[in-house]
Amino acid sequence: MVEWITTNGLTDYDAALTFMENRVAGIICGTAEECIWLLEHPPLYTAGTSAKPNDLVDPDRFPVYTARRGGEYTYHGPGQRVVYVMLDVGKRGRDVRQFVKDLETWVIATLDSFNVKGEIREGRVGVWVERPDKPLNADGSVAEDKIAALGIRLRKWVSFHGLSINVEPDLSHFEGIVPCGIREHGVTSLVDLGLPVTIDDLDVALKASFDVTM
Repeated sequence: MVEWITTNGLTDYDAALTFMENRVAGIICGTAEECIWLLEHPPLYTAGTSAKPNDLVDPDRFPVYTARRGGEYTYHGPGQRVVYVMLDVGKRGRDVRQFVKDLETWVIATLDSFNVKGEIREGRVGVWVERPDKPLNADGSVAEDKIAALGIRLRKWVSFHGLSINVEPDLSHFEGIVPCGIREHGVTSLVDLGLPVTIDDLDVALKASFDVTM
């Protein structure tokens, strides 16, 4: 059984880390169920294990936290659904690459509920959408924006951290970092794409898609 927890309001980042540490320890010991935690954070930046100092463009804009997850710099803030996944990867095949792919597939299936075509790109973590409404790239290709970020960590085959999907965050807040170290592409959200989607709508789609993809 996977326990779903939804927290309203804004959750302190340090408090979230403490919760995840304790829950993962419980899952490892067999005293706690797997857990998916849906929440929002106040505006902040997190640095993954591959974060490059130069990618923190405005270090004084929001608090910056060191997160021992994979990946580079990421923004979290109101209007963005953060999904922390505390799942037993050991009983899901012990294949980290496949687990990450499954998470991406989950996000893509969720976005499909809103007729948004999410895609993954070789060498770029996360989920992307094409933007034919924007000018073409210099090489003539269609512009792409990131709509979901992903970064996990494993401890004894139990995952924590997870993913984030942009519903209606202030996209200007991403300007304080180079999101995930990628300079040549932008960031978007469901509302930025013209969809009147709420956090609650997304939660319903996430739960329905989880049962199919994970």
